Amino acid sequence: MKIISMIPARYAASRFPGKLMQDLGGKTVILRTYEATVATNLFDDVFVVTDSDIIYNEIVNNGGKAIMSKKEHDCGSDRIAEAVESLDIDIVINVQGDEPFTDKESLIKLIEVFKNDKDNQVDLASLMVHITNEEEIKNPNTVKVIIDQFDFALYFSRSVIPYPRDKNVNVKYYKHKGVYAFRKQAILDFYKLPMQVLEASEKLEQLRYLEYGKRIKMVETDVQGVEIDTPEDLERAIKLWK
Repeated sequence: MKIISMIPARYAASRFPGKLMQDLGGKTVILRTYEATVATNLFDDVFVVTDSDIIYNEIVNNGGKAIMSKKEHDCGSDRIAEAVESLDIDIVINVQGDEPFTDKESLIKLIEVFKNDKDNQVDLASLMVHITNEEEIKNPNTVKVIIDQFDFALYFSRSVIPYPRDKNVNVKYYKHKGVYAFRKQAILDFYKLPMQVLEASEKLEQLRYLEYGKRIKMVETDVQGVEIDTPEDLERAIKLWK
């Protein structure tokens, strides 16, 4: 299998504009993420795909590979789909540009899903982390996922799922980490399908796959990482880097 990584990167993030160009230990967040992804040595190629000249030049001027989007896109999957359409690949792994602490072991687990999927039952795979903190479980910025007995995603939500009506049931809550591995055809299909009501309501692109019957295999990891969504997250990342 030919496996590449794509790092979608918008400059104008709604909650923290310009976050990918913030300094993290002497290099920008997006450059840290790109270099960490390359350093895993898991991929035939790694690209940043962006709509921003600033981000494009940051990567290219530091010896990396970047692709400029031709169109405006609402989500990272659309941006990646446009970029991979003409590439001869089998699997593309989407690494979030705001996660500079890329975890190699988790990425290996995602790749293994497709190596073991002899019957092509998996359209895409993604990561989840067991969470126990009540504030995090209730936080709408923490996307939760529920799974079936075979670890396929049933639903993703910003709400608390499942709802703990019976406090005596030993429910495990999982946070969805936005790292995806796609079969090329799955992400091209996504690109051509219009948004439906669940995705529009929750503002979660992964729901489009479920609404159209795609199968998402979830892989548990114990690595939380640091997603830089706010200035406070950046401060945490700087402390962790030091």
